[in-house]
Amino acid sequence: MSQDVYVVGVGMIPFTKPGANQPYPQMASHATNAALKDAGIGYELVQQAYVGYVYGDSTAGQRALYEVGMTGIPVVNVNNNCSTGSTALFLARQAVASGAADCVLALGFEHMSPGALGAVFNDRPSPFDHFERITDELVGNEQVPLALRYFGGAGLAHMQQYGTQMSTFAKIRAKASRHASNNPVALFRTVITEEEVMAAPVMWPGVMTRLMACPPTCGAAAAIVCSARFAERHGLDRSVRIKAQAMTTDRAISFESRDMREVVGFSMAQEAAQKVYDAAGVGPQDVDVVELHDCFAHNELISYEALGLCPVGGAEKFVVDGDNTYGGKVVTNPSGGLLSKGHPLGATGLAQCTELVQQLRGTADKRQVKGARLALQHNLGLGGACVVTMYERV
Repeated sequence: MSQDVYVVGVGMIPFTKPGANQPYPQMASHATNAALKDAGIGYELVQQAYVGYVYGDSTAGQRALYEVGMTGIPVVNVNNNCSTGSTALFLARQAVASGAADCVLALGFEHMSPGALGAVFNDRPSPFDHFERITDELVGNEQVPLALRYFGGAGLAHMQQYGTQMSTFAKIRAKASRHASNNPVALFRTVITEEEVMAAPVMWPGVMTRLMACPPTCGAAAAIVCSARFAERHGLDRSVRIKAQAMTTDRAISFESRDMREVVGFSMAQEAAQKVYDAAGVGPQDVDVVELHDCFAHNELISYEALGLCPVGGAEKFVVDGDNTYGGKVVTNPSGGLLSKGHPLGATGLAQCTELVQQLRGTADKRQVKGARLALQHNLGLGGACVVTMYERV
């Protein structure tokens, strides 16, 4: 029988631009020590660790944790593209839920390079070859960087079907900046207006400006999860429980639908969210706060619909009506999201976790969503993996 899993410690370091960061072992150890301090335990009580990163050599997870302690525990390295951090959390939760361990660390870090993401190994088939082929066929524009074509193409499909305005994506980016202004660990904390987003350098005419895309950053974040008996034995805070969690990968619809929204994981996210709602016995209308994968403003808009926060086709109205922010239906990305924090791939999912745990504890200061009881996390990686997690204030 599956046992309850509690998040008893979270920690992250402020994300930085590439080149301004410490080496990855230091970033990772600082985040881990912050999570241990938050939990109120020593590293010697951790029984397993799942460590996520995308750009790094094998066993970098061990190298990072050797800075914290060398206790001989199993350390599993995780690489699942942009959903790497939440995949580490998924595995850590699974270990505790199954009874295989009582206290487990999930850690994510990334040392990014400036500019658009690219392949490291060019002498073998790319994991993205199917994605690239369908994107070339559906959107062309091969002079535009691939990630922009993926998510901009998805946004363009929404614009073409529902008449969504480019200014709606600008509204999402402006909202992110307002939220980030209250987040001391956000990289970009300056409030920007919809008009300033629209006036930024154009990346794809009629579809995207530079401010609608998240920047690459470096950073680390961590979470400690444990069983009820472990928390009780050590007197730990059991106020936040993982109520439900699901992870999905692509189905045939991702390519066969010939829809860029499916290429970037709409159904993958929809399926994971539905599994979580079913397991938790709640619906999207019950959620108080969401951290979702806004690598581009376009993906935030599409994710509203995939997660059921609004009807399919209703995302523009959801944004225009202010239902995605304080005073609306559900506060999305109170941290400022990837658009304001940046996106160090391995750390992103655990930074989302950190924000939501703080929200449910009531310790999010000026970002606090009043009375937050249920929190939803959505972390997407193309290639593909989507992790959706429901947290509950106990």
